[in-house]
Amino acid sequence: MIDLDNTLIDRDAGFRAGLTALLAAHGHAADHADWIMPIDDRGYTPRPVVAQAIRERLDFDLTADELVDALYRGSRDNARLDPATADAIGRARGAGHRVVIVTNGPVEGQFGKIRNAGLDRLVDAWTISGAVGADKPDPAPFRAAAAAVDGSLEDAWMIGDRDDADILGAHRLGVPSVWLHLGRDWTAADYRPTHTADSIVEAIDHAANAPRLS
Repeated sequence: MIDLDNTLIDRDAGFRAGLTALLAAHGHAADHADWIMPIDDRGYTPRPVVAQAIRERLDFDLTADELVDALYRGSRDNARLDPATADAIGRARGAGHRVVIVTNGPVEGQFGKIRNAGLDRLVDAWTISGAVGADKPDPAPFRAAAAAVDGSLEDAWMIGDRDDADILGAHRLGVPSVWLHLGRDWTAADYRPTHTADSIVEAIDHAANAPRLS
């Protein structure tokens, strides 16, 4: 099981690309993205909150709802997959592992990223929290992911960048995990990832080659 945003794809790069284009289309300098990105908080701030913060500082010929939609489209339409990540997925599947994306978010937006990145042609299945009715770390998305490939969580690994969603959810289910640190230090005191990786390629290769922990 692998998270999507800032794990399989660089969601922040996609969001920034869409944001820069949006700013330019409305006559604003690209460097406004520098103060918008922290507000976005890697996609975890609700889009209406981000849109409101932008509207308070910049003039846009868009309604609030139109700006929210534009922000969604930016990260969706600019989703890209690194070829090295595609190769790592191929190695894992070639070794007999089933690869399932487990992502939080609305179905349309998250599936759009999966499709635009070409992941729909590379993985075995995907589970989107908007379809399940619960976000990670709730166990429901993880269980749905296993069910999507007629598998079991007893044989699974979870790879992700979010300690409070991916790694915590795996910890609660007794599933070993790989945390993609992205230059951050681990801070949670009551649980830890099984392994910490510098890159998604390292993370996939580690999980694909690691023995099942008892």
